[in-house]
Amino acid sequence: MEKIVSFIPIKLNNQRLPGKNLMELEGRPLCDYIFHTISKVEAITDRYVYCSDESIKGYLNYGLKFLKRDEYLDGFQVKGLEIIDHFVRDVDADIYVLTHVTQPFTKADSIAGALDKVLYEGYDSAFSCTQIQDYCWYDGKPLNYDRKDIVTTQNLQPVYMETGAFFIFRREVFTELHQRIGNHPYMCVIDAIEAIDIDTAEDFEFAKVAAQYQKRIGALT
Repeated sequence: MEKIVSFIPIKLNNQRLPGKNLMELEGRPLCDYIFHTISKVEAITDRYVYCSDESIKGYLNYGLKFLKRDEYLDGFQVKGLEIIDHFVRDVDADIYVLTHVTQPFTKADSIAGALDKVLYEGYDSAFSCTQIQDYCWYDGKPLNYDRKDIVTTQNLQPVYMETGAFFIFRREVFTELHQRIGNHPYMCVIDAIEAIDIDTAEDFEFAKVAAQYQKRIGALT
């Protein structure tokens, strides 16, 4: 049986929105949303919160484990791949599931479905994305349409954008390629609410509205 480990990297010295990971969203700390979500993915063997500040322990529920990381990893210039590298060296696993506190509306079903693709369908990795089926440009040129033959949007070639809600990868994808996405990834398309990512005060205000809407329709857990 393969060992599947999830980890949630979190720091408490956020630069653009100080203290955001502990801010209250609809009566709950922001971090509690992904903590609860990841606890519902049954295939995961162990679930870690990867943080340098032990005060985060006061927010841990749902059987999550605290793993202390080097304070160096809280630096504003540290890249995500470096954090992954430290965790992979700290914790051995066959498959890693990386999620983020800043995307509170990530669904357990999305993670579980993408994980099944890696477990049973031959994909070496999976990641969340949104599908953009509109007239897109890149580097000053149309990316997915011909200006001389403009088709309807439903007939456009879609463009996919990573959301960062989750990345799932086999150990060798990172140890051999030093990537969180391998050469044969599964792209898990998520909806606009699930893709909400909180970086700024404006993002947080938008998330409040989304949370209220989710609560009203019974989708907030």
